[in-house]
Parts: sequence; C-alpha cells; structure tokens
Amino acid sequence: MSLDSSSSSSSGDEYIEENPNSNPKMVDERFEVLTLTEPVELESNHRGDGSEIENGSLNRERNGGDEDDDRLRVENQEIFGDAGPSSPSSSGYAGERGSSSATSASRIDEASEIDDNEIREVRNDGSLEGISDSQASSWVPGKRHIDEDDASISWRKRKKHFFILSNSGKPIYSRYGDEHKLAGFSATLQAIISFVENGTPLLGGTDVVFSSLIHSFSWNPATFLHAYTCLPLAYATRQAAGAILQDVADSGVLFAILMCKHKVISLVGAQKASLHPDDMLLLSNFVMSSESFRTSESFSPICLPRYNPMAFLYAYVHFLDVDTYLMLLTTSSDAFYHLKDCRIRIEMVLLKSNVLSEVQRSMIDGGMRVEDLPIDPLPRFGSSPHLGQQRPPTDSPERPTEPFIGIGGPAGLWHFIYRSIYLDQYVSSEFSPPLNSPRQQKRLYRAYQRLFASMHDKGIGPHKTQFRRDENCVLLCWVTQDFELYAAFDPLADKALAIKTCNRVCQWVKDVENEIFLQGASP
Repeated sequence: MSLDSSSSSSSGDEYIEENPNSNPKMVDERFEVLTLTEPVELESNHRGDGSEIENGSLNRERNGGDEDDDRLRVENQEIFGDAGPSSPSSSGYAGERGSSSATSASRIDEASEIDDNEIREVRNDGSLEGISDSQASSWVPGKRHIDEDDASISWRKRKKHFFILSNSGKPIYSRYGDEHKLAGFSATLQAIISFVENGTPLLGGTDVVFSSLIHSFSWNPATFLHAYTCLPLAYATRQAAGAILQDVADSGVLFAILMCKHKVISLVGAQKASLHPDDMLLLSNFVMSSESFRTSESFSPICLPRYNPMAFLYAYVHFLDVDTYLMLLTTSSDAFYHLKDCRIRIEMVLLKSNVLSEVQRSMIDGGMRVEDLPIDPLPRFGSSPHLGQQRPPTDSPERPTEPFIGIGGPAGLWHFIYRSIYLDQYVSSEFSPPLNSPRQQKRLYRAYQRLFASMHDKGIGPHKTQFRRDENCVLLCWVTQDFELYAAFDPLADKALAIKTCNRVCQWVKDVENEIFLQGASP
C-alpha cells in the first residue's frame, strides 16, 4: 500500500513535518493494543470532516459511503488530552494524537481492522510492511530517511549522526540521509579534520621568543633583580632623547621607549602610567628575539602582565639603526598611522641632536669596568666625575698604590652589580679577566642568583650583609634601604679589603649616577 504526496505516513522514528507545538510520544506509551482489521488504501483526495472519541475507539468518517465499515479500533487504552484540532507532528510516530499524516487539507478517513494483530508501516520507499505488536517500538535494521539531506530540519535534529568518509573526503556512509546529497557537508567535515590534524600549534611562531627568554635567565640579571639597566650616556644626551619622547607621550601614546639591545636609553610614560621592569624585560626580549622587526616597521598586540594581565597593548616597533629601536605602546588597535607619524618626528629630532651617534659611541666604549674603579672616592681629575674619564696610568706617581692588587680590579675585584631600589634600575660592570669564558660568566650569574635568594629568603632572612668564600670566588652582598650591591672577588681576597672596595664601588656609582641611570623615569 502506498501514499501519494498529500497523504503520507511515517515510520517509527521518522519526522514528517516540523512543528514546534507538537509533543511527541512513543506508540507503546499511547496504545496498549492497536489493531487494524484489514489494509486500507488511502486516497490523496480523501477529506476528513471531523473526528470524535467514543468508548475508547477513534472513528473518522470518509467521504465515500462504501468504506463506512472500515474502522481503526483502539482497545484497552484511554486517550488523555484536550479535544483540540490535530496538528502536524515533529515526532513522526504513527498513531499519535495531535499529529497528522497529511497536509492541513487532508485527513485519514477510516481504517480497517487487522485480525492478525498487526499494524502496517510505511517505509521510506512508500511501501507498507507489517510488523508485529512486539516489534512496534523496537529498532528496525536498514537504511533510514534516505530522502533527507543537510538542509532538512529533521536531519539536523537527529541526536546521533555517524559518518564514514574516504581519505579524499567523499561520503561513504551516513546513518541518516543520502550520502550523495551530503557531499557538500562531508567536504566541510573533511576540511575541519584536515585543519585539526595538520594545523600549526597554538603557540606557533613563539618558539624563538620563549627560547630567548629562557636563555636570559642564565645571563641577564634583570630576571632575578626585577630591575632594568640603562645604556651609559651623558646626562644632556639622555635629556634630549627624553624631551622628544615626552612630546609624543602627550599626543596620546601610552609609553614611548628608546632602547639599544636590552638597555634603555630613555623611557617616558603617559600621566599616571607606569611600566614594571618585568614588562620591560618581556618587551626587549620580544623585539630582540625576532629578526622580522629589523626589516620593517611592525605593529603587534602584546600582553604585559604587570601592567594589565587581562588586556592587550599594541606595540609599534621600528629599528633606527642596527641595535637601536623605538617602541611606542598604545591601547588603540587602529593607531598605526598615528604612531608612524610620531616615529618620523622622533627620528628627525634624534638625528639632529646627534643622540643616535652618541648611542653608537657608548656601545663601542662599553660600560663600567672594575679596572677603572677610582682609588680615592673623591674625583681627582675634573670637578665632575665622568664615566670613561681618562684615568692616570698605573705607574703614575699621582695614582695611589693598592695594598693588594689581584687579577681584575682593586683587592681582586672581578665583577659587581649595583641595584638602585628607588629607581628599579641596576648597573653591572663589564666582564674582566679571569671571567672571560661564557662558562665562567654563567657560573657567576648562578652564584648571584643563589646569593639574592638567600638574602631575601623570608624564612631565614632578610639579611643586610653576606660574605661567602668557596674555591671559585668570594661573594659579598650588601643590602640597604637605597641599594643592593653584589660583588665577586678573587678566592684569596681579604675580607676587610673587600668591604672597603665595596664602599668605593658605591661611591663611584653615586658619582656617575646621572650617566648610568635614567633619572625621573616611571618604570
């Protein structure tokens, strides 16, 4: 038995027409025994003129009088619910009240009884097959709903889909629907699978940045001091650079930073804005670890956790020469052209004021050296001490003799790190003999790290001074409210001479602080 397009029935789990007002229920929940006396041919031109429920049986009048004896009998089951008009169902279950197996203008007039206690089910191909009452709610093997595709609302509402695709993404099997009609959907699935399988890591492209940051923990004191260092410059030169950066900051830039490698030349922030030294470390590492910043101007989002761990800033980066670069930070994602104009202005002023040439000269001269440590804390040559100032030769009669001269500086001084607490800046001496090899330098930095941790250990400290001696060197640490000093000496250095030398180092740093520190900055 078959149905035409205007009068159709559905299988046990098939959708007929979507209706959000339907409330589907299983057949076995609505009827205990559903018997049809005989197969019924349903005509597409049948029209129902009413329905009623009497004594547990559902009767529907047909237009033709010849079929008045056909009835659909419902036994031993009472139907609950309102007597409202039937409506299309989204469940697709046969025999459900409130659902219709035809369009709004069509109805099933009547059906006949089947003495064999069977019901007829309309398959997807339009044919009818009888199944027993015990099988009415059981799973029926075979292909289902082959007329559906990915555009069908009923297909989208299926709870469990299973797909088998070929290596090229062609559909081989689908639990619901026709595979040929699902070719477009299968192509989308294959594209997603390929992206997940062959997609780059979420942190792709950041390997170099992370490797550089991890490497800096073995050579950069900023990682454990939580301070940044400045490039030694004359006070007037640094002031000239800061003046033009201040003009840019007043025009809407959050931070303007001029750096040479990992050393700060000048730093200016907007009003009430401060930049933590840890964020400075991340910025310099981000720029120096990527070669792409050297080839062209860049505009990249970056998160500075000390400033705001929940938001991004946007960094404009441009190299002015091989080692000197400008960073302009803003909160606006569309400020590229404004920052570019600011960079052009800054670059013109820096060239006219010879700041860039002074930066190159400082890079060649280097920083503080232990060999240049003054014997007398008070300057003998010139009224104002100057970093790199001409020192008298070692054999000069004007130069006092040292009670103990070891390898390196006075009293066997090898290296020192001075940290200004109120500026959050530090200065370290250049490596001198015998700290020539990277292995020796790395070993010294690790010793500094252990000494720093010991000095600031809340369990056993904090301490004001420490003096340590081992087979490699002598370490002396001095912590006050204003500064921290870490110094390394020859293993045979005398303790009293080492302490005296540390006092001279502190005085030397104080004499040249305008050249080695950025005064008035807000890190």
